[in-house]
Amino acid sequence: MESQAPSRRKVSVLPLLAVSVILAAVLAVALLVISGDATYVIAGLPDPGVLTHYGLGVVRVLADAASVVCVGSLLLAAFLVPPQSSGTVARDGYAALRTAGIAAWVWFVTAIASVFFTAADGAGKPVTEIFSPVVFVDLIDAIEQPKAWLFTAAIALVVAVGCRIALSWGWTAVLFFVSVAGLVPVALTGHSASGGSHDMATNSLLYHLVAASLWVGGLFALLAHGWRRGEHLTLAASRFSKLALVCWIVMALSGVINALVRISLADLVTTDYGLLVLAKVVALLVLGVFGQQQRARGVKDLVDGRGGAQLLRLAAVELLIMFVTIGIATALARTPPPADAVTQPSTTEVLIGYDLPGAPTVLRLLFDWRFDLVYGTAALVLAGLYVAGVRRLRRRGDAWPVGRTVAWLAGCAVLLIATSSGLGRYSPAMFSTHMGVHMLLSMVAPVLFVLGGPVTLALRALPTSGKDSPPGPREWLLAFVHSPLAKVLTHPVVALVLFVGSFYVLYFSGLFDSALNYHWAHLLMNVHFLLSGYVFYWPVIGVDPAPRRLPHLGRLGMMFAAMPFHAFFGVILMSKQTVIGETFYRSLNLPWVSDLLADQRLGGGIAWASGELPVLLVLIALLVQWARADEREAKRKDRRAEQTGDADLEAYNAMLKQLADQGNPRA
Repeated sequence: MESQAPSRRKVSVLPLLAVSVILAAVLAVALLVISGDATYVIAGLPDPGVLTHYGLGVVRVLADAASVVCVGSLLLAAFLVPPQSSGTVARDGYAALRTAGIAAWVWFVTAIASVFFTAADGAGKPVTEIFSPVVFVDLIDAIEQPKAWLFTAAIALVVAVGCRIALSWGWTAVLFFVSVAGLVPVALTGHSASGGSHDMATNSLLYHLVAASLWVGGLFALLAHGWRRGEHLTLAASRFSKLALVCWIVMALSGVINALVRISLADLVTTDYGLLVLAKVVALLVLGVFGQQQRARGVKDLVDGRGGAQLLRLAAVELLIMFVTIGIATALARTPPPADAVTQPSTTEVLIGYDLPGAPTVLRLLFDWRFDLVYGTAALVLAGLYVAGVRRLRRRGDAWPVGRTVAWLAGCAVLLIATSSGLGRYSPAMFSTHMGVHMLLSMVAPVLFVLGGPVTLALRALPTSGKDSPPGPREWLLAFVHSPLAKVLTHPVVALVLFVGSFYVLYFSGLFDSALNYHWAHLLMNVHFLLSGYVFYWPVIGVDPAPRRLPHLGRLGMMFAAMPFHAFFGVILMSKQTVIGETFYRSLNLPWVSDLLADQRLGGGIAWASGELPVLLVLIALLVQWARADEREAKRKDRRAEQTGDADLEAYNAMLKQLADQGNPRA
């Protein structure tokens, strides 16, 4: 039973939010006072002064608070409460959208302030000296964190303006994903982005930060929704409760991984950094208990019709503890890892995050694994979700082709092997191995994924919401498939340019040379390879109906149009006389890659040769689909002829007879 409210309570959640933010800021400053100036001593920097040292902690808390409120409010507006039947956000969604807009402006202002404070902190200067344009530009160019805050400020500004003008559910959902993207730049800098194992540390921090923002922000939005007696409170609480459980699990696992990368177990009780980690762990465990009570008591009371008072009380206390955790996390981000954990990494560790044991032999490429927390996890989760969908169909007696399941699981295996096996381990360090991974992610995995028909499976496995019920995951998926964005991306010209044209832009424009130095750039490259390949092959051989349905001859034309560009790309690489990414690869100084140009030519040969087998498989699949479509059309015509008794043929003969009679003057 949904809670309907003809009248709304004149109560605001803002006082609780203000108290929570102040508590987090005070706690962060207090913890920074305890840790002292160890950060500057280890970095060899002068103390920038009280204003910069502690002001940065306060500004960071304000920015984090604004970001989670923005993300959580957009989460509520887009996915926790339903829109109107016309697609426009309803009253509760509109209120959350406006809250997100205000939070986004605060996020923007505090992100700009963070640019100056982080620049001053990184240079060991008082923040008042950074206002000089010359000094500011020099520091921005030299230090990564101020750049990250600039990107964050730009994204927050886009969200703030978007929340002001957006009214439709579709744009609200877009703004939600943009706001989540705004969390990423800062996560890719700091302790986790430097030193040894920075790939593991950065990936785990991404999971941790996104999960925390969804949890904290979603809880605030739910609390605000309940205090203003919004409609569909039971639905919102039930959906958030499921999301909160996932977020807690993700935060726990990613937090453990990130901590173990930074410190040893002995450092947990002997260093300031370790004690802060323990404090954060305790807070997380307490939050887990409150979350369990929220699901067991608060949501149950709503479902049973006893109101949401219990839920709101639990949520209010949980929100306070969450902001305490934010204060601890801010102090943790400003506290350097223990000195014994800051060992001098090798050049290879600094550049790619880990050492390599030797030349990439066949055994090492197959068995020397380093699990990729982003794409390895994605491969396992995608496989698990697909199998769960197939099992749901079979439990209710529906069939699902085995070939599609095999194709999808094979695609997941290719994704896992390409990113987590020895191929993925050596990919950042050698151009030839990188090109092999590139071909697997753009030419092989997408082919297998589109043959798996994931959208069709999801639409059959997910329950329908019903005509008068709030839309759910099935309806959201349908909305995306029929969205203007999907139609634009699957346009033949756009798909071809993204798939083939990006090869030339990435490797021949200098973009790849710059990207080699950053872990986040490797993450973006891999997701681009996957998505551009999927967008290209979806309308060509995809089992799922594409937003733009092409005739089979047009699909064949897309494949033949792509083939020469792909082959020519490999030929250019093999004949190129300059080394792509030469500065980066020379700085690695790998003894088994003495000739960088030869390794690049090997990569070009891989690009040229590896395209042949996938293209052959695609052509075979396309011809089989074409033949089956013709067979289905012939059967459809036969059934129609049986039903009409050859009426079409008799009408055609009658028309010919009439024309003949008209041409006979004696008729």
